[in-house]
Amino acid sequence: MYDVVISGAGPSGSKCAEILAKNGFKVALIDKNIAWRKPCGGAVHSRIFKYYPQLRKMNFHQISGITMYSADYHQLKHKWNDTRDHSITVDRLEFDNFIRNIAIEAGAELFDKNLSYDFIIKNNRRIGIRTKTPSGSKEYLGRVIIIGDGMSSKLTNKLGLKKNIEELMFAKCAIMEGENNLDENFMYIFFKPFKGYGWLFPLSEKSFNIGVGIFGLDHLKYNLNQLYTEFLRDPHIKKFLPNHNYIKKWEGAYPLPGIGVNEKILYSDNIMIIGDAAGFVSPISGEGISPSVISGNIAAETAILAFEEEDISKNTFKKYRYHPTIKKIARNYKMQRSMINFLFENKGSNLSRMFELAERDNSYREEVVGTFLLNHTPSKDFLLKIK
Repeated sequence: MYDVVISGAGPSGSKCAEILAKNGFKVALIDKNIAWRKPCGGAVHSRIFKYYPQLRKMNFHQISGITMYSADYHQLKHKWNDTRDHSITVDRLEFDNFIRNIAIEAGAELFDKNLSYDFIIKNNRRIGIRTKTPSGSKEYLGRVIIIGDGMSSKLTNKLGLKKNIEELMFAKCAIMEGENNLDENFMYIFFKPFKGYGWLFPLSEKSFNIGVGIFGLDHLKYNLNQLYTEFLRDPHIKKFLPNHNYIKKWEGAYPLPGIGVNEKILYSDNIMIIGDAAGFVSPISGEGISPSVISGNIAAETAILAFEEEDISKNTFKKYRYHPTIKKIARNYKMQRSMINFLFENKGSNLSRMFELAERDNSYREEVVGTFLLNHTPSKDFLLKIK
């Protein structure tokens, strides 16, 4: 019997488990396979240091700028080392294990190779989670259940929260090694004529993460594997990667949330949903690590409040959904989602026009940077200028 059972030991689940364990609660942290590397670009915003100051002592690769290209290769380059802290790019396997170990050191109990597949129900109340393991089925009882096991979650399906194809983003990426022409201080994003983009993120002087993502109903028009292969062979990419003998350390593909936070599903009686499972991924940039950590942190604080008030009903857990930071993230993602159809209209012509304007107008350029990278709400005439 646990105070809290958390399904999913990624960034959101690990942060949630850490906070709860530090406050003296008995926590079961369940994961299907901690040796699995999530397909992800691995770019992490500098706000992560607020939640994991320990990362400053690690040797994860530092990033101080970004170069973005429109579909017709208008360029927007932005460097931020003078205005805010550096970001980092990470190998997700190493990063996830690092923050997971922090949760374990805080007192959370990790149960690996446990695939959560159903709830334990008693007297019409969910009182725990059933898992499949190599040795058979197991049960974990908890007063509070937190779901943070991503887009493949079977528990959200049991709650009737199945995703539609237009709500998803699919990505394929690889970690490669070899001599390259990348500026190791910069990330590179290449927006495409379809709803999606490719990326090149340095991980060290000679290693990098390369991938492609596509979202919305464009899934039905394009083949992800083909887009990925074409991106690797693109002459513009070859300028950065001129060799033909790059060592592929790893490759994978995975679905991601594509429409932002689904506020309607964030909580119920004694249940909260965090991370990818709840949509904490930017619809434009695909950034999800930092917002997932934030969601896990706030869910933990809400659970602590519920225990203190001896009320683990949705009456208390609604405070998670209506937390000012959660509302701000959801609002920003909703704004981004409303922009997507417009930006990618006519094979990305509006986005190209935006970058073209940014090349000539510094004030407009700053607004583009704020919208894409800092989740700022654009001014009323931001999109009108494009027309």
